[in-house]
Amino acid sequence: MFKNSQESVALFGGSFDPPHIGHKKLVEEALSYLKIDKLIVVPTFLNPFKTSAFYSTEQRLKLSKEMFNTFLNVEVNDFEIKEGRSTPTAITLKYFQEKYEVNYLIIGADNLASIDKWYNFKWINEQITWVIAMREGYALDTSQLRDFRILELEVDISSTQIRKEIKDNSTK
Repeated sequence: MFKNSQESVALFGGSFDPPHIGHKKLVEEALSYLKIDKLIVVPTFLNPFKTSAFYSTEQRLKLSKEMFNTFLNVEVNDFEIKEGRSTPTAITLKYFQEKYEVNYLIIGADNLASIDKWYNFKWINEQITWVIAMREGYALDTSQLRDFRILELEVDISSTQIRKEIKDNSTK
């Protein structure tokens, strides 16, 4: 397959367990802030730092497609889900680099604490500019990042909160 060097993209991977308004707001901000042709949302099969997910892969993919289907330049891609295993970001980045000019990798500030533990972190760091979505309660230690941009979001919600509320309501 030939790489379309004309298409500049940002990758936004995550568990999306479940996708929520904070993810949607982040995508809106990224589309207006970054000079890209497309933003690719990549739900994980399983987060490398977790042992399970609340929703099935099929449910998370379906919910993600429903969440982002109104955006013209957003694609929800099932690459990691089709892999059928926990797929490191470096592998996903290499896959999309074969097709696009991948300039940005969007992450939540909560990822910064363990970013140096990511598989092939040094290589990833050389390849892209990090886009960090600020999250309340998380420090912004960017000392390990080669290049980064900050996205300020005014949404105080997380998938963890949503899962907790679902569990709490199901036990009532």
